[in-house]
Parts: sequence; structure tokens; C-alpha cells
Amino acid sequence: MKLGQRIASIELYAQPGAAEPAYQPVLLWDDNGATLVDTGNVGQMDQLTKAVQDAGLQLSDIQRIIITHQDIDHVGNLAALTKVFPEIEVWAHPDDIPYITGAKRIIKMTDGRLSHMPEEARNPILALFGQLPSIRISRELQDGETLNIHGGMRVIHTPGHTPGHICLYLPEEKLLLAADELRVVDGELVGPAEAFTPDMKEAVRSMHKLAGLPLDEVFCYHGGLYDKHPAARIAELIQSLEQQ
Repeated sequence: MKLGQRIASIELYAQPGAAEPAYQPVLLWDDNGATLVDTGNVGQMDQLTKAVQDAGLQLSDIQRIIITHQDIDHVGNLAALTKVFPEIEVWAHPDDIPYITGAKRIIKMTDGRLSHMPEEARNPILALFGQLPSIRISRELQDGETLNIHGGMRVIHTPGHTPGHICLYLPEEKLLLAADELRVVDGELVGPAEAFTPDMKEAVRSMHKLAGLPLDEVFCYHGGLYDKHPAARIAELIQSLEQQ
């Protein structure tokens, strides 16, 4: 899906034949090269490769990967990408870097959760844990900084879903890449999944940083595009979540 001039979503499916994509990284490219925002879930390299090609690029065109946060479905192909293309830079917020690089266990991947997974799902995750220490972070992203790519991309630190969760704002397109801070469910913009958000109150507080942004569109990693007066919907959502 095209999201703007030289911006496309990368649609990745949890199961063959699924009607809707489960995960949606974003690919952006300009004179400073291509940027991939998040990498999909474990074992999706073939899908990722084809989707990048469908957007008119090759994996070798990617100069940097921005990881919005540590969750498995966002870092799942990071080690594989950097192994094949070691020159790719990896950017992330410092609060999530220890988890992305394997210095600490990814927060939501507890032993209890892993033990309840079928072996065919658990083994690739355990293999990824062994690969994460090979990740080298090239740049630590700070709240409020403007990146000199894609017209001046702004980093917005939105902790709660994870300590180092970030959203990315593209002012030229009036587009917010919300990662998992927001979702689209049945056509409506909603907050993060409470079951997978260790600090929901902090996530709602973080949402205030998104209020007032000039927005035409919000793109969510789960659910995709929302373009029905997103600024007004975010304000409404904050109010309703704070009353719960």
C-alpha cells in the first residue's frame, strides 16, 4: 500500500491465505537511501523480501532499520537482515536497546509464555534470542529529535507498551507511524492492546504527545491506515481511556 510519495507499507501475513496482514512494517526512500521501520515476525524473510521488491526496491537498498520497540513481531527478521547486509544501520530508543541486542530478555517473552507455545513456534524464537547479541546499534534515538531523512522525521518516545517504544511523525505528509501505540480495529482507531501493554497507564500518558499533531493519516503496525479525522479521534481516545 502506498502511504505517500516514496512511502509504502510492507504487508506480512501470519498464515498463508490470510485475508488481512498481521504485521505492517513501513518502507521509505529518498536521496538519503531507504529506511525500513520494523522487520516483521520471526520466519518472514521471504515475505519481507518479496514485499520490498513489490515496492520497487531490493533489500540491498535499505541503508537503515528503525526499530520502534523490542517485541518479537518487530525485531523478528532483524538479525537475519543484518547478517546478510552488515552495513545496514540499526536505530532504536536506548530504553529498548538492551532487549533488542539480547543483553536482556525481551520483556513479554517470559519462560511461562514460551513454555505454552507449540514447539514449532517456540524454537524459532529461541534461535532468535541466540542471534540478537550480533546486533549492533548504530544510533540511539531520543525523544523529540528530528532525523535528517524523509523530510525531517520526528521521534516521539511513547513508553508503556514497552519502555523504549517510539512513534515517528512525518510533517510533510502529516503522517504518524504509530507502531503499537495505536491500532485500527474494525475500522476504528483504538489504543494499544492491553494484554500486551505492561504499563497501560503510561501508554495513555504517552498518547498526549500525539495530541495536537497536524495529521491527515495515522498508520498502525496492526490494522493499517486510519484517515478519518485522526487528530480528533486521538483526543477522543485519550479522554475515554483516562476515564477507564
